[in-house]
Amino acid sequence: MIKKMKLSFGFILLLCFSTALNAQDLSSLFGQLDESVVTIEVVEYKVQNQQVTSSGGLGSGVIISKEGLILTAAHVVESANEISVKLQNGIAFSADVISSSKAADVALLKLRTIPTGLQPAVIGDSNKSKVGEQILVIGAPRGLEHSLSVGHISRKVDKNMIANGEMAGFIQTDASINQGNSGGPMFNVKGEVIGIVSFILTNSGGFEGLGFAVDTNTIKKVLFDVNSFWTGFDGLFLNEGLAGIFNTPQKSGVLIQRVLPNSFADKIGLKPGVIQAEILGQKLWLGGDIILSIQGLSCNSPHDLGSIKKQIESLNEGDKVLIKVLRKGKVLTLEANF
Repeated sequence: MIKKMKLSFGFILLLCFSTALNAQDLSSLFGQLDESVVTIEVVEYKVQNQQVTSSGGLGSGVIISKEGLILTAAHVVESANEISVKLQNGIAFSADVISSSKAADVALLKLRTIPTGLQPAVIGDSNKSKVGEQILVIGAPRGLEHSLSVGHISRKVDKNMIANGEMAGFIQTDASINQGNSGGPMFNVKGEVIGIVSFILTNSGGFEGLGFAVDTNTIKKVLFDVNSFWTGFDGLFLNEGLAGIFNTPQKSGVLIQRVLPNSFADKIGLKPGVIQAEILGQKLWLGGDIILSIQGLSCNSPHDLGSIKKQIESLNEGDKVLIKVLRKGKVLTLEANF
């Protein structure tokens, strides 16, 4: 009995030592990563009754290059007239949005003035991350800048949003995320960015253990793999349940959410949504075209998008693009030269 008690006591000491060591490792890791994290303040001006009013918002971001490039969430900066990026040392710089995707909820900023000594974070491969792995989130929850929360990857999910011809991927986590964390980085224990904080699911308005970050592999495809066709629009993949609501002539399709002016999607005549609504708990824009097929290939499943994307990317300049859409209850075929 005494021998067992000694072993148990020794095990407890070992467990406590391991926990303390792990805490020390995270403390050191936080010190290395925090310099790459920024606080983003935005100002939006509105004209009402011939009077100009302004409102502010707060988010987070992460430096990814010494040239002043910063990743954040699209919803943090989408309506901003002014964007201010505050570094860890407290000095703020103005920034501009140079690329953005509402579908993936990610945006790329660039500082107007580039200070010396920027400490960019390393972008990791989110495809290698696994459920159960420990992660760190650094940001400004409720304005408490450079706050650390630690958790695990709970799940890896798609959101049915189509960005750059791909289903946007998200990482679910139990790490504490609140207002102000949006746009902040999710790191793995190697110190690599594997996600950008996007949203939470909550009934109370506060964090309830369900936070989501868009994964870095989606970010790379959306912001850095430039393609004139796929970057021209955002869409929502309609599964069989949603497709039934819209009375599509097939079991699925792609509901157009927005179309970028002067893009190929705009040139061929795709129409975006005009009315925002919430269906089955998801906010989306209604009234736009529903893509049924591209180049004769139907959008029957998310897997089909890969085949369609390859077909489009194999086209040469001047080749004809055909898109069959459902518009106001009628099936139309749109066409233009690539």
